[in-house]
Amino acid sequence: MASSDPKILQQASEWLAEGRRIALATVVETWGSAPQPIGSQLVIDSEGNFIGSVSGGCVEGAVVTEAMDAIESGKPKLLNFGVADETAWKVGLACGGKIGVYVEPVA
Repeated sequence: MASSDPKILQQASEWLAEGRRIALATVVETWGSAPQPIGSQLVIDSEGNFIGSVSGGCVEGAVVTEAMDAIESGKPKLLNFGVADETAWKVGLACGGKIGVYVEPVA
C-alpha cells in the first residue's frame, strides 16, 4: 500500500467508527535522501496496529511507539530522524537524509 494511498485515511475512519483510539503520522519535512515524500502517512491505533508508511520501514517502530504515547497523552508531537541523529542509527534511518514526522491523536 502506497504511503499516500487514500485507503490509509479510510482505515483511520473505520477504526474510529469501531471506537478505537488512533493517531495519524504525516511526513512534514524531508532533506536529502528521504525514503518517503512529504505527505506520506501512517495511521496507528492504541494497540500498535498500523498501516501506511512514513519511512519505508526505517523508523516505523519508533513512530508507532511515539504515536501510542500521543494517543495516551492526547498531545501531538513533532519527531525528527536523520543520519546525524544518534537515534537514527538505532531505528535504522541510514539513508543519509532527514525526515520530520508530525504525530497527532485523532478523536
